[in-house]
Amino acid sequence: MKDKILITGANGQLGSVLTTKLQGIYGTDAVIATDIKFSASFKGNFEFLDATDFNSIEGIIKEHNITQIYHMAAILSANGEQQPLRTWDINNKTFLNVLEAARLNGVDRVFFPSSIAVYGENAPKDETPQDFFLVPTTVYGMSKASGEHWANYYFSRYGLDVRSLRYPGVIGHQTSPGGGTTDYAVDAYHYAVKGEDYTCFLNETASLPMIYMDDAIRATIELMEAQPETIKTRTSYNIASMSFNPAELQQAICEIFPNFKMIYKPDFRQNIADSWPNSIDDSEARKDWGWQPNYDLKAMTKDMIKHLNKKYKTENA
Repeated sequence: MKDKILITGANGQLGSVLTTKLQGIYGTDAVIATDIKFSASFKGNFEFLDATDFNSIEGIIKEHNITQIYHMAAILSANGEQQPLRTWDINNKTFLNVLEAARLNGVDRVFFPSSIAVYGENAPKDETPQDFFLVPTTVYGMSKASGEHWANYYFSRYGLDVRSLRYPGVIGHQTSPGGGTTDYAVDAYHYAVKGEDYTCFLNETASLPMIYMDDAIRATIELMEAQPETIKTRTSYNIASMSFNPAELQQAICEIFPNFKMIYKPDFRQNIADSWPNSIDDSEARKDWGWQPNYDLKAMTKDMIKHLNKKYKTENA
């Protein structure tokens, strides 16, 4: 049977890029993008979906004979701290709805995006291991840690093929920042290309794991396309690409824009960053299904600025 893919949160920072990539691989007709808001720029099959409504999710699965679900809908870390109870409710309820609807309707596999936010201040800061116990300090991290356990439970109890990645900070030129603590890096590139100074909400030494959007999307699809017997971790895989702090990002940008300046005014997001790893160990992903990143800080900076230059030239034409 031909694969039919459902994406929740398809208008989000990751979801929008993932949707386009999956359309290119499987064909536009094979991908059903859903969200609570419609994007006028979207091309393809789109349906409004409130993922907190179980019946709506199940209805779409049945109508389109869905075989794979990428559940990308969530409230992110910084935004989540503004409304913690709402974030917990939405992030958990939507994923449980997806899991149960998938189980009851014969969906082959489900993708759940976790995060380095599952780690807490107790975790080793450098090369944080895959199996270190999780004591997250944000409601976003709590919801992701809970989701990892539910993913493992549905696999162990029901045999549902749930797969997951712990994303580092994701940096891309395709969409605007979505309310995450690591989004300072995306903003900085935009300001640099516009010829403006950037006020950073983290301090200059706040080193965090990061990944370029192209690598993050490729890792997601490679994990979902891997043979089931190669997937040994059923909570969530660490994936790593690079780690840097705002000062190092500023230096990389200054190699192209020498006059770019970053001003440091840490806010509540600094406390979130302080609870996260500086770097993570992704040896399990590399061993089990062959994960390898393509971009480091220099290569990412060059590609980001190239694409953003085109974007702003087009807008100002």
